Amino acid sequence: MTGSNTARPRSPNIRNYRPQLTSVLSIVNRITGVALSLGAIVLVAGLAAAALGPQMYEPLRRTLISPLGKLTLLFMTFAVFLHLCGGIRHLIWDLGIGFELRSIYVSGWIIVVVSGLLTIATWTAAIVLGAHS
Repeated sequence: MTGSNTARPRSPNIRNYRPQLTSVLSIVNRITGVALSLGAIVLVAGLAAAALGPQMYEPLRRTLISPLGKLTLLFMTFAVFLHLCGGIRHLIWDLGIGFELRSIYVSGWIIVVVSGLLTIATWTAAIVLGAHS
């Protein structure tokens, strides 16, 4: 290989392409999958700490009610719904439905919007129910 060929980027190189909804949702789906897996580990650890008593659970509780903890929980809520809606979208694709370019973009925006609305609804219900307890 000559020196002039080594400077050329190899394809596919993400820097050569403008991000599109389809690629962004694919990457975000993978990221949310990893985040949800890590969140499941934290959930199990939290349940174990709660089972061991208040003194073991208290550090996790303090972390979760902090601003960063609440932001993390908000992200995780959105991640659950985005991953769920993306999975439903893939099930529909498995039926051979929705492969036209326009349908792919419409369904992509639908899962983003529905995930946002479900996140807002979940947090609103949690706040309202929490205020009544």
